[in-house]
Amino acid sequence: MKFIADLLGAIDDAVWGPVMLVLLVGTGIFLTVRTRFAAWRNLGYALKSVLSKEARTKSRGTGDISPFSALTTALAATIGTGNIVGVATAMVLGGPGALVWMWISALFGLTSKLAECMLAVKYRETNENGEMSGGPMYTMKHAFRNEELGAALGFLFALFTVLASFGIGNMTQANSISSALQETFAVPMWITGAVVTVLALVIIVGGIKSISKVSQVVVPFMAVFYVLAGLVVILLNYKNLPAGLAQIFVMAFNPKSVAGGIGGTITATVMQSVRWGVARGVFSNEAGLGSAAITAAAATTDNPVRQGYINMTGTFFDTIVVCSITGLAIAASGVLGSVDAAGELVTGSALTIAAFSSVLGEWGGYLVCIGIALFAFSTIIGWEYHGEKAFEYLVKKPKYCIIYRIIFSLVCYIGATTTLQIVWDFSDIMNGLMAIPNLICMLALSGVVAKEVAEYQKIIQAEKAQKEESGWKK
Repeated sequence: MKFIADLLGAIDDAVWGPVMLVLLVGTGIFLTVRTRFAAWRNLGYALKSVLSKEARTKSRGTGDISPFSALTTALAATIGTGNIVGVATAMVLGGPGALVWMWISALFGLTSKLAECMLAVKYRETNENGEMSGGPMYTMKHAFRNEELGAALGFLFALFTVLASFGIGNMTQANSISSALQETFAVPMWITGAVVTVLALVIIVGGIKSISKVSQVVVPFMAVFYVLAGLVVILLNYKNLPAGLAQIFVMAFNPKSVAGGIGGTITATVMQSVRWGVARGVFSNEAGLGSAAITAAAATTDNPVRQGYINMTGTFFDTIVVCSITGLAIAASGVLGSVDAAGELVTGSALTIAAFSSVLGEWGGYLVCIGIALFAFSTIIGWEYHGEKAFEYLVKKPKYCIIYRIIFSLVCYIGATTTLQIVWDFSDIMNGLMAIPNLICMLALSGVVAKEVAEYQKIIQAEKAQKEESGWKK
């Protein structure tokens, strides 16, 4: 067992090593340049589109759910424990400067998310139940001139997605919920497991429409709840904020810097800062992995690029907003670098709890615990849809998806009541391997992406001109 654990750990380090991170960020940089920075130039337009009333309707084009529901379902899967635990871990292992590299990777991740989601809508198909089916596997199947290569890459992506859904999208999340509730409120793990399993089953059996209805309520609520709580922590620690921000930017670019907290220090090089910042950032927002594209394909839209822009904002909300709140709360509280009773550096959820508790007392721990529970549960239901569509692609028959839904829900109980490092490492590997065929797909179809984005720019300009004209008339 130890040999298997060590082997998986080594593979995990290799998969999420420098080469993968360079490929992920490099693809984002390449696409950003090739599309002439359209994602950056049109971020304001994308945010306005998300917040518009039209995004909540199915009035424009065809699809299963509204554009806003497609975004929130994708966000349900991406806004998870990585936003609370992952940020804290990155700031310990890579220093506070890791937060800057999370931001930088997210900026280029905007274009990656735009590209993969746009392609998913463009090459989606309708299954025998009349539902939309799409994602990188369908893009590879329909868009590649070499059909055998497209089929092979599509199969691999779908396989890795199904395996990742049970691990990173299910068992690890359920375990995070049960562990948090046991440590904070002394709730037995088996009770949490039973509740999570029943809730998941009730929501998931209803399919994408049921999942999206829950997501469009839970995701905005949990995000606003956590952001407001984090802002309170940051504002009440306002005296420490300038020093905390200085430490973040100095340690992001200084060859070797030291950050100190309560009785401890963190030493990190620029390479460590880059590695952990990019790795945790990508892990959190999933830009380049292709998962959000599966949900985007279900959206009702009249243009693939329109939905691409809407789903692109998921990276902005996840990393630029939510992850930043965690990072700034930790930096402003002065707890980074503190040690526990055993003399070890405080990291993970314990560090975020310490940051929130610095001004909120024991309520800080309660708020973080509730945040972890909500974030992790939303990840479970969001990832179920990703895994289900990948499963449907493999078996070719939508009717068998009900079996996947039931098994997926029941696995939640195993995850909640069992802690296995092997499961964490294996699911992390599958999550990383998803990116390889997806990145190949985006690079191969970068010309298509650039052309579609350039043509849609005319529509954006026309819509702006129309609004200006109606404004003058009023």
